[in-house]
Amino acid sequence: MKSNYILNDEWTKIKLSEIIDTIENGNRPKGGIKDINEGIPSLGGEHLTKLGGFNFKKLRLVPQEYYDSLKRGKIKQNDVLVVKDGATTGKVSFVDNDFPFQEAAVNEHVFILRGKKDLVYPKFLFYHIFSPFGQLQVMANFRGAAIGGINTQFVKNYYINLPSLETQEKIVKILEKAEKLKEWRAEADELADDYLESIFYDMFGDPINNQKGYEKIKLEKLSKIRRGGSPRPIKNYLGGNVPWIKIGDGTKGDEIYIEDTKEKITEDGLSKTVLLKKGSLIFANCGVSLGFARILKIEGCIHDGWLALEDIDPKLNKIYLLKLINSISDYFRKSAPDGTQPNLNTKIMKNFEIPVPPITLQNQFAQIVQKTETLKTHQSKSKQEIDNLFNTLMQKAFKGELVC
Repeated sequence: MKSNYILNDEWTKIKLSEIIDTIENGNRPKGGIKDINEGIPSLGGEHLTKLGGFNFKKLRLVPQEYYDSLKRGKIKQNDVLVVKDGATTGKVSFVDNDFPFQEAAVNEHVFILRGKKDLVYPKFLFYHIFSPFGQLQVMANFRGAAIGGINTQFVKNYYINLPSLETQEKIVKILEKAEKLKEWRAEADELADDYLESIFYDMFGDPINNQKGYEKIKLEKLSKIRRGGSPRPIKNYLGGNVPWIKIGDGTKGDEIYIEDTKEKITEDGLSKTVLLKKGSLIFANCGVSLGFARILKIEGCIHDGWLALEDIDPKLNKIYLLKLINSISDYFRKSAPDGTQPNLNTKIMKNFEIPVPPITLQNQFAQIVQKTETLKTHQSKSKQEIDNLFNTLMQKAFKGELVC
């Protein structure tokens, strides 16, 4: 559709709704998506990455005939995809020339945005929504509590300053160069994680099949296992001095240790939860986070979404045990009883058999992990500097302060 606007380098403030041809979300087949080996990729919020790209590791497929019947939700080159609901609302990705599928769709949790070609350069639109300024506008339209999100009306409340298409393209090229630095840093971080995983399997083999033939011992004979507890209502116990360790405290930052918490509880809540010593290993035993472990660098109380492994036998190095648990999260998920969400009880964990390699080998692995984590800490500082540069450039670009 041809627009009535004429853009120049004086920049024009326009509602997002006035510069897009399409805002649509997809759907899924009746009865949900089944596990099939052939079909067309159906992308949800989990397939969009924080860097604006895609993760296709756990791809879901829909039948070809279902895809052919779709009236909306089919992905095209230069589309801007935005998560519309849930915890990752606003996460955005761009479908560029490297998108690997000729045919693909989005599910009901993702919007497709297509700009008017005579008004907005596709990747300029992506960068605007991707920017901190754009994300603030998206989240200003968030509605709902438990599973809130945005609806199609958000584009009427979202404003964008546009220069000419020529200037938009110049801005995109500058941002792409800065973005490349972010991609290289992310690739370096991923290589470090892949390296540790490779070292683990090379030294110890698959822990489920016990390829190396190590002695296997039930976990209950190697550590004391306790389930966390949550004082209820929790609001009555917040504001104290005792660290209150929730699942979210283990999903950000360090991949081995928990050194701090967002919230503290009062001492009168201690009788209703579990207080752990420094050095305790905790394991997420339910929900979407099931299957990862962390070691406490602080004394604190744990949420009932954690299991605690205390007084671990000297036969086990904690970092070896942590990496073993993290490497088989899919196994733990499959072991969890059926229910509204996966949940590992203490009985399952007590009976889980741990392969016990020679402690010298475990210690050698732990030293490699520590050195790699030190390297990742340095990389993290570099990443922060690159992120700051990129965000500064975006801020200047969308204020019209970036000289092209």
